Amino acid sequence: MTDVRGIGMTSQRTRLRLIERLKADGIGDERVLQAMTDTPRHLFVDEALAHRAYEDTALPIGFNQTLSSHQATVTPYVVGACSMSKAPATGGAVLVATKNR
Repeated sequence: MTDVRGIGMTSQRTRLRLIERLKADGIGDERVLQAMTDTPRHLFVDEALAHRAYEDTALPIGFNQTLSSHQATVTPYVVGACSMSKAPATGGAVLVATKNR
């Protein structure tokens, strides 16, 4: 099983700094914040970019796709805002998808 905890710039402390920035910018739904806290972004990017996984920026994940598409300026903040506005009242999931041109 893959260790999702991370170290250094992928550590839980670093993840929580992103969450605090998102809160400060108005993302207030605790379910959304918890989902973003629990998602190990550093596992979805190239190892060379793992140290940037918890910045509020789009990062490439291969196949001409990004973890938060820069073409549509979909950063972690935008994903949080979209998720917050569309989150189901109880349970369920939200998929935020963009189309690269």
